[in-house]
Amino acid sequence: MNYVDADLNKLAAMAGNAQDEAVVMLNLLKYRDVAEPGYGVDGLTGEQAYRIYGEKFAGLNARFGGEPIWMGKALNTIIGSEDWDIAILVAYPTRKQFVEMFKDPDYLRIAPIRGAALQDSRLVEMSQLLPKTHG
Repeated sequence: MNYVDADLNKLAAMAGNAQDEAVVMLNLLKYRDVAEPGYGVDGLTGEQAYRIYGEKFAGLNARFGGEPIWMGKALNTIIGSEDWDIAILVAYPTRKQFVEMFKDPDYLRIAPIRGAALQDSRLVEMSQLLPKTHG
């Protein structure tokens, strides 16, 4: 089964967690060979279309704080059978900022480009366990 859009029930559950806590989102992406037409990225590859989404998303960083902290090409899945093109870790200063992004009209305007670019994806909410910070 392929997934591209956020599960609103899971997003609501996420909103029930500590809103001021920092969160890192694991993005696993599989590009379409050719982007889905009708979203302003007609004729582009999925990878090219996702780059356009990424550039537009970067313009919203001040509002949501989504800062890529690691990105790499996915190579071999050693456990499991899923096949990904790219893995990205994106840090958000607060869970609230991430959740509010899905209600923001500017984000909702660019989100369809992400969908047009991707054949499949996963987005996993994570909180840091290691390394432990001293304070």
